[in-house]
Amino acid sequence: MTDDQWFSDPQHIDLSDMDFWRRPWTQREAAFRALRATRPLAHFDDAVMADSSLDFPPGNGYWALTRHRDVAEASRHPEIFLSGPGAVSLLDLPPEMVEYFSGMISTDNPKHARLRRIVSNAFNPRNVRAVEDAIDEVARRIAVGARDGGTGDFITDVAAPFPLEIICSMMGVPASEHATVLRCSNVILSMGDPDVIPPGTDPILALLEAGATLTALMEELGSFRMDHPIDDITSALVNAEIESEKLTKQELASFFILLVTAGNETTRTALAHGLHALSQHPDQRELLARDYDAIAKTATDEMVRWASPVIWMRRTLAQDYTLSGVDLQAGDKVVLYYNSANRDEDVFDDPYRFDVTRTPNDHFGFGAPGPHFCLGAHLARREITVMWRQLLALSPTIHETSAPVQLESSFVNGIKRLAYAF
Repeated sequence: MTDDQWFSDPQHIDLSDMDFWRRPWTQREAAFRALRATRPLAHFDDAVMADSSLDFPPGNGYWALTRHRDVAEASRHPEIFLSGPGAVSLLDLPPEMVEYFSGMISTDNPKHARLRRIVSNAFNPRNVRAVEDAIDEVARRIAVGARDGGTGDFITDVAAPFPLEIICSMMGVPASEHATVLRCSNVILSMGDPDVIPPGTDPILALLEAGATLTALMEELGSFRMDHPIDDITSALVNAEIESEKLTKQELASFFILLVTAGNETTRTALAHGLHALSQHPDQRELLARDYDAIAKTATDEMVRWASPVIWMRRTLAQDYTLSGVDLQAGDKVVLYYNSANRDEDVFDDPYRFDVTRTPNDHFGFGAPGPHFCLGAHLARREITVMWRQLLALSPTIHETSAPVQLESSFVNGIKRLAYAF
C-alpha cells in the first residue's frame, strides 16, 4: 500500500499505532480529514505497551471524536463525560497514578470545583500583574540573547526556556532547579520518544521517576513557603484557605506537575509552530510584522489553532448516551481530538490556510469550553503575544532554515528541534 492510499483510506487508519504519529503532519491531517468525512466517531483498540515492564489490563478500546461539534458536546456535559478515570491516559492506569500526574485535569465535581476554586483564588490580580510584568522582561532578555549568541535551534534558544522561566518564577522555583524541571517535564510529555527516553528504558518507570523528582521539589518548596511566604504563587497556594479548604501536599505537587508540563508545553509548542507557519507563509509574517499590535490577538489564536499543542483528552461515560447517532455505553472511553476539531471544515473557513487575521476562530487549542477549559489560557496567550512582539521587532524576517523535527508523541504536537536564523 502506498502512502497516498494509507492516509486517504480511513479503514486503514489506526490512531493507536505509534507509527501513525511518526508520519508527517500533512499525512496525519489527511487521515483526520478522512475520518471526519466518513467515520467521525470511529472505534479503535487500545494501544499495546510492549516496551513497558508494567502490566496493564486489556481495555475495550475507545471512540475517537474528530468533529468540532462532538468534542464541544462532550465537553459541555462533564457529568456524563467524566475526566476522573484518566483524562490524560488512553490506558486505564491505577487511580493514584492518574491523580499524581494530572491533578485537576483528571478530577470531576465536586473535587474539581474545589481544586479550581482554591487555585483560581491564588491567581489574584496582584499575583497576575506580577507575572505579566515578568513576561515582558524575560521575553526581551531571551529574544536578545537568542539573536546575539544563540545556538541556532529555536527550541533551545526561545521556545523551551521562555515559558519554563515564567512558570518557575511564578512558583518561586530557584534557577538552580530550572534544568531539572525542564528535564522532568520533557520526560513526562515525551510518550517514550527515543530522543528523550533512551531505547531500553521503561517509559512508564521513567515517567514515575520524573514525577517523583518534581513532587519532592514542590513538597520541599511548599513546606518552606508555609512558614516563609513571599509574593509568589506557591505561597498563595499553600496558604490559601477558602471555606476552611486548603490544598494538601499531594494536591500542590500534582498542580505543579500539571503547570510545568501543560503550562510549559502549550506555549513552547505554539511558539515553535508559529515560527514554522510564519516561515512557510512569509506573506503572513510580513502582514504581522507591519502592524503587529493591530492583529496580535488574532495571530496568537491562529498560532494556537494551527499548533493544537495538546492533541487529545480522554473522557469516560458515566451513563449511556447517544452522540451524533452513535449509542455509547456507560464505561466507554471517548477521546476528544482537539487537533481534528481545529481543522473541521464545518466550522473553519479554509481550515488548512494559516491566516493571522482569522476571525472568528472558535478553536480548541486550550480545550473546549466547559469546566476543564485551560486555567492558564490567558497566561499562554500573553506569553505568545509578547514573545512574537520581541522577535519581530528584532528581525521582521526571522525564519526557519530547515524542516522541524517532530516529537514522536500522540499526545503533544511537539517540535524537538527547529533550526532558524534572524
